Amino acid sequence: MSISRRSVRILGVASASAALALGFAGNALACEIGDFSASASCDGAKGVITVTDDDASGTEATITVFLENNNADVRQVGEAQTVKGKGETVSFSEDWLPNATYRVHVKAGNKVDKDISPNLTTPSKACATESPSPSPTPSETTPAPSDSASTPAESDTPTPSATESGSTAPATTTDNAPSPAAGSSNLAETGANSNTGMIAGIAGAFVVAGGGAVYYGMRRRGATNGR
Repeated sequence: MSISRRSVRILGVASASAALALGFAGNALACEIGDFSASASCDGAKGVITVTDDDASGTEATITVFLENNNADVRQVGEAQTVKGKGETVSFSEDWLPNATYRVHVKAGNKVDKDISPNLTTPSKACATESPSPSPTPSETTPAPSDSASTPAESDTPTPSATESGSTAPATTTDNAPSPAAGSSNLAETGANSNTGMIAGIAGAFVVAGGGAVYYGMRRRGATNGR
C-alpha cells in the first residue's frame, strides 16, 4: 500500500509541531536568572534579605549575597544557601541600613551563573528598634505623704528660753541672827542646859588637882635622890 504525498505532508507537519511543542515546554521548565527575586524586609527589629526561587524545574541553585559600595563588594552576608525552585525561599539576617545596595548571585549548575538584576536596594526607612521599658517615676514608686503626716505649723506663742523658764533662786535673807544649834529645842525642853556650868567646874577642879599631885610627886622624888 503506497502512502500518498498528501499523507506524508500531514505526518511531517504533525512531527514538526510536536517537536516545536516539546521545545517550548523544555524552555519553559529550564532554570534561568529571571526565576529568582530578592527583597529586604524587617523581622521585628531585625533586618532580613529574602531570595525567592520560582524555577519550575526544581533545579538546585546556590544563593550568595554581598553588600555593595560604589559597585564593589564590601563583605559577604552570612553563608551561601541553596534552593530548589517551585517558590522556595531563603533568608539572610542582615541589619541593613536605609537605601543600601546588595548584590545577589545565583549559581544553578551549568545553566545559571549570574546576579539578579538590578541589584537589591533596601527601603528608605530602617527597621524600628525596640525601645527600652520606661523607668518608673518617683511618683509611681514612692507614695505621696498624706495630710496627717505634714509638719505641724509653728505655734504663735514663742517658746520661753532657758533663762526665762528656770525659776529664780530665792533671795538670801539679811537676818544676822545665828541659827539655833541642832537639837537646841530638844535641850530646852529637857532642861539639859542648866547643868553645863556645874559639869565644867568639876572638870576644871579635877585637872588642877591632878596637876598639883604630879608636881608634888616630882619634887619629892628629887629630894630623895639628893640624899
